[in-house]
Amino acid sequence: MYEEMVGDRPAGGFSHPTDQEEKQMKNFTFHNPVKLVFGKGTIAELGNLVPKGARVLMTYGGGTIKKIGVYDQVKAALAGVDWMEFGGIEPNPQYDTLMRGVELARKNNRDFLLAVGGGSVLDGAKFMAAAIPFKGPNAWDIMEGKAPIEIALPVGCVLTLPATGSEMNRYAVVSRHDTGQKTVINHEKLLPVFSILDPQTTYSLPPRQVSNGIVDTWMHVVEQYLTYPLDTPLQDRQAEAILQTLLEEAPKVLKNPHDYNVRANLMWCATMAFNGLLNCGGISDWTSHRVGHELTALYGIDHGQSLAVLFPAVLRHQKADKMDKLIQYGRRVFGIQGTPEKTAELAIEKTAEFFRSIGMKTKLSEYGIPPADYPKIADKLQLRGKLGERQNIGVKEVMEILALTEA
Repeated sequence: MYEEMVGDRPAGGFSHPTDQEEKQMKNFTFHNPVKLVFGKGTIAELGNLVPKGARVLMTYGGGTIKKIGVYDQVKAALAGVDWMEFGGIEPNPQYDTLMRGVELARKNNRDFLLAVGGGSVLDGAKFMAAAIPFKGPNAWDIMEGKAPIEIALPVGCVLTLPATGSEMNRYAVVSRHDTGQKTVINHEKLLPVFSILDPQTTYSLPPRQVSNGIVDTWMHVVEQYLTYPLDTPLQDRQAEAILQTLLEEAPKVLKNPHDYNVRANLMWCATMAFNGLLNCGGISDWTSHRVGHELTALYGIDHGQSLAVLFPAVLRHQKADKMDKLIQYGRRVFGIQGTPEKTAELAIEKTAEFFRSIGMKTKLSEYGIPPADYPKIADKLQLRGKLGERQNIGVKEVMEILALTEA
């Protein structure tokens, strides 16, 4: 399900439903045409997936794909294809870097983008796909919604880091050093044409990146699931299944990074967590993501690291409004038995414990961010409007959530 989002709500604003309406499954439209090619050796299929006659620009990050052999696999698969490359896309891809890629593509008449790497490389390619044919003077207008995406080049993907779900969704996140912004765009023309997912490409990922990916996957699930109860039992159980799988597989991957089955399960979890399926008929709360983007923009904290800090604090702050789903989450995901109040409390504690068990910090102070900085962080969110599934989180509440990260 893909709805045009303004803040955290469908375009057109937030209305207060009746009690009966609030519990009903929402209307939705689900359309996801991405072709996924999953499994060992699937990079070899690139030659059949790239359109005949395409003039390809391959994008990648810092060069890890060359060290792990993915670059050579892609190069072999593209034999006979007109292609050139653009590397150096950063984690949290930077606008200035991407615009250099845009100019390269324009100069060389590229008409197809192939992103080889993690979510940041793919997000960067998605922005470039919209920016290359853009006729306006300032391509950043695309990111701020000032210029509609009328046309975008097709994008393919070879994924090497499961986390963002960008390989099967219509979102892209781009940052700007000069303005301190980290901004999301969302458009159906940004859906990849195809994505190749070979779990073997993830074997050499450092533990920090593995843990970041697990947390990002977890958060994509819970921010669509942990809101208020709707009559969506199938969607709830789909979400819970992903969370339980992450609980089971996370310790295994850190112990044995070359376990193919574990890597495959984690990669599939990341894709299924954020391809639109879980939130069909539901409602989301992206507070942790929104505030987390500001932490990344201001302090350079990894996206997954920011989420591990913020989410337990959001749950503590919003416990009363999320109580029913917190109890369900505690009982079904963590197997907690007890009174409703105790179950909710333990569910929050278990979440933070899980994050810490995979090496993530859960306090802002552990990143050297003092309480004196909280107003600066909260003020950056003023232009985003109210956050939360009920639009009840503003600057004051963000300050309170930041304080609760030390609880």
